[in-house]
Amino acid sequence: MATHHLTTDHLVYAMSPANAPVLRVASGDTVVVETADCFENQIQSETQAFTAIDWDHVNPATGPIAIEGARPGDLLAVEIERIEPADHGVMTTGKDMGVFGDELQESTIRIVPIAGGAVELLGRRYPAHPMIGVIGTAPAAAPVANGTPGPHGGNMDCKVITAGATLVLPVAVPGALFALGDMHAAMGDGEVCSTGVEMPGRITLRLRLLAARDLPAPFLVDAERIAAIASAATLDEAATAAAKALGHFLHQRTGIPLPEVAMLLSAQGDLRICQVVDPLKTVRMEFPRRIAEELGLDLQAALG
Repeated sequence: MATHHLTTDHLVYAMSPANAPVLRVASGDTVVVETADCFENQIQSETQAFTAIDWDHVNPATGPIAIEGARPGDLLAVEIERIEPADHGVMTTGKDMGVFGDELQESTIRIVPIAGGAVELLGRRYPAHPMIGVIGTAPAAAPVANGTPGPHGGNMDCKVITAGATLVLPVAVPGALFALGDMHAAMGDGEVCSTGVEMPGRITLRLRLLAARDLPAPFLVDAERIAAIASAATLDEAATAAAKALGHFLHQRTGIPLPEVAMLLSAQGDLRICQVVDPLKTVRMEFPRRIAEELGLDLQAALG
């Protein structure tokens, strides 16, 4: 299998079937992707005015990448092997931004050092947890701005989309037209101020078409968990969609009756908020991988 490299010379601001692919790869190939931060690296100072930011150039994603042989109805497995962070990131909040935006009148910018597996905020060091905010494939019809999540992926801001995880995305157009960006050095569930520690960086990943087509994409697997991810206009709608997607998947794959699956999810699963600050809210329903496999879930077959 080949290894390819893609730089930030190739950025898109929407997931769209009209985007021309800038790289074509075979299923199973590895790609090393460089990404800009969510402001396209425009913020260089804590005293910089928000009015100086070009808001038409936010949430850029590097790509798109076409996967040979990908057809509508297929699934794409994105195996995230490595994330290399930059040496600093930025955080911002202000009027009409995030949960506290109705109480804030001025914008605040912080430049956040990143080193030694930690980020520095308020003079203290906290654990870094590099993850990918925007990652998706092109929808079949109208373009979706990168700032908006949906069934195609997009700006899910899900902190478990990180090194060691496999994210399964739907293929809606020939080639899939995969793109990603908006990395964070650290971000808590919710992303309540409207940003994490936004950073550029480099991601090494493997792209692979799946034989199975019954996974509830977007779907994530790592060493600890399986998770269905859903986005909707309200948290209630997103929570219901994520829980039902994972529950029906477990029911179909293990044969356990749906009432018992519902009880298992209620007793051992975790319904977690990914973000509440994008045009749609994102929720994930997690279930321990170990328990799922003990119950008969064959993840090798599901991801084969």
